[in-house]
Amino acid sequence: MAHLTVSVEYGVHCLLWLAGSDGKPLSSRDLADLQGISHSFLAKIFPKLEKAGIVHASGGVRGGYLLARAPEDISILQIVDAIEGRKPLFDCQEIRGRCAVFGGAPPDWATGGVCAVHVVMLRAEKAMRDTLASQSLADIGQSFASKAPSQFSSDVEGWITTRLNGRLGKSSKPSSGEEVPS
Repeated sequence: MAHLTVSVEYGVHCLLWLAGSDGKPLSSRDLADLQGISHSFLAKIFPKLEKAGIVHASGGVRGGYLLARAPEDISILQIVDAIEGRKPLFDCQEIRGRCAVFGGAPPDWATGGVCAVHVVMLRAEKAMRDTLASQSLADIGQSFASKAPSQFSSDVEGWITTRLNGRLGKSSKPSSGEEVPS
């Protein structure tokens, strides 16, 4: 897990929207437009999430992505590993054996065992992975929900409904007393 890129941020945000979509599939284009992010960039993230079993695709005009598991069963670590791959936080170059004083032949005491710098980095990586594993998509969703006004959820649902209806060429005019979000 080298530097976590913006791909992780985009992916987590998209998965939060899917968690709140009431089972309505959303395309990567819908998710990109909803958040004002790059369509093409986001389209590269979803195959990775699908391969990891975090989302699954549904076809057709109303197709898109859905969560493959409940949000509480998806850890942030699983998302990070799916998007970034399981890369080490630190890539030790064994510099300790290159000291000029050793004249090209480092003694065993200098190179034996795991490098002290690497040990610290391994501990840091373990702590980070443990923290990410302990947090689920549902945890983040609950934190977000506690901050957003109640109307926000309705506004997003209205946006999604309008977007899905637009794919089918349906009018977004209200029918039989139904209100259309503005």
